[in-house]
Amino acid sequence: MDWARFAQEMASMARDLLAQDSVTATLERITGAATELVEGCDAAGILVLRDKNIETLAPTHQMVIDSDQLQERLGEGPCFDAARSSYGERVFRIADLTAEHQRWPAYAPQAHKLGVGSMMGILLFTEEEDLGALNFYSREPGVFTATSETAALLLASHSAVAFSSARTHAQMEQAVATRHTIGEAMGILMGSRHLTEEQAFDVLRRYSQEKNIKLREIARLICEYGTL
Repeated sequence: MDWARFAQEMASMARDLLAQDSVTATLERITGAATELVEGCDAAGILVLRDKNIETLAPTHQMVIDSDQLQERLGEGPCFDAARSSYGERVFRIADLTAEHQRWPAYAPQAHKLGVGSMMGILLFTEEEDLGALNFYSREPGVFTATSETAALLLASHSAVAFSSARTHAQMEQAVATRHTIGEAMGILMGSRHLTEEQAFDVLRRYSQEKNIKLREIARLICEYGTL
């Protein structure tokens, strides 16, 4: 492993991550970097666990989606465990899926049938939260070594910060857009019904509760149609 070259590529990747204009673009850059920077990695994806349901983000190959769906169906697997982090571990590695595995006895042989030879799951985390697992796949067994694991950990640490930052930025943009839409809707109600600002907001809130529709959606409809 040429660590000097790897460090230069990581620095370039980190700058690229900051330059992405959406969460989706950030995640796609992360998984693309996984196949570029981690030797032997043929495919990559990010697995997010919501209760017991798995969501696959930015997969670079169908094999990633198939593997995640298999882990969800079986309720076991290295990426599934990495996303849960229930064992306090942050790295899971299967060097050879052609061998028997006591930890994932159901997953390993079926994953091998999907074309997976070896794989790793790395928890994406910041001090505030766990974000999911960055997963690396190789079609060949015995590809991922301790050196591969170190490279994957370095990539994952940069990726977690970029992922968290991109998501926070997107949430802030959405919040600002929502406030703007609600303010515009209140203005329409104030003008058409001669209401005060407080009364207009109360109309929005009450209508939202009665119809069981989110406040921002009510506001959007008012802006679009000019009335409730």
